[in-house]
Amino acid sequence: MKNQICTILGGGGFIGRYLVRNLTRKNYRCIISSRKAFDKGYLKTQATPGAIELIDWNSNNFSELKDAIKNSDIVINLIGILFETRKQKFYNIHSKIPEAVSKICLESNVKKFIHVSAIGAKENSKSIYQKSKFAGETKALSNFKKTIVIRPSVVCGTEDNFTNLFAKLSILPVIPIVGINYKFQPILVTDVAEAIMQSIEIKNNEGKIYEIGGPKVISFGDMVKSILKIINKKRIVIPMPMPLAKIQAVLNSLLPVPPILTRDQCEILLEEDNIVSNNNLKLKDLDIEPSNVEEEMKKWLWRYKSGGQFAKQN
Repeated sequence: MKNQICTILGGGGFIGRYLVRNLTRKNYRCIISSRKAFDKGYLKTQATPGAIELIDWNSNNFSELKDAIKNSDIVINLIGILFETRKQKFYNIHSKIPEAVSKICLESNVKKFIHVSAIGAKENSKSIYQKSKFAGETKALSNFKKTIVIRPSVVCGTEDNFTNLFAKLSILPVIPIVGINYKFQPILVTDVAEAIMQSIEIKNNEGKIYEIGGPKVISFGDMVKSILKIINKKRIVIPMPMPLAKIQAVLNSLLPVPPILTRDQCEILLEEDNIVSNNNLKLKDLDIEPSNVEEEMKKWLWRYKSGGQFAKQN
């Protein structure tokens, strides 16, 4: 497929910048919708002139989005939040947007709608995040039969808010971890971008759900220890009791900064592990061999070593 038009919602974010690079290399013309699109001009440097168009989109105004989608072959939704704010609520972002976009895709005769969700999305969860993710998937699949859902585990990469956060916390002599035995399957952001590309190009996969994770299932505590080993920091990692974690989450919600931990995330950590199930398609069904995340982390975590890139390698 050459010179097709792809509209990407949230294309200026973490996953989006890698995906746009892949798409333009395969001659897709990309229309990227984003809040404060004027801040995303750097994306245009990733392709030949004219290959990328930026549009400033308010997620409450779907009439604007219709104009962006009406001539598109492919639509991809990358919009998501990890915590709620006064203006952004889980159901508005994770459910109402894919519901509306899938209807526009049907009206516009789009070839495929790729909706990126998350492992753990389920109807009966106590987590509003997970319930809203499931609601969005369900509505998109119901409204538009050419929808494809991709559920990643925790996504890691140079700009992530996970490995970098715990590397920064290495300034503490003791690092308390809530859900220390909670298991997940971290996946490299480049593999997620490639999975989206493959889901576009593989035929007869409409209506399918892919659950994607890296090659290794690891506990939260062991992942933090792996990060500390890479940056040559010896720290004590201890479990934080859930009652104490919930108190911390309440206090975090009162601060005028993004929370490290929320009450909703505490609910997630009390439920089943964040790993690929046997109920849906996987990376292998997209002909992708997952990257070794722990090896790849060395490429960006070196900056947290004493001495930086000149520090002794492990």
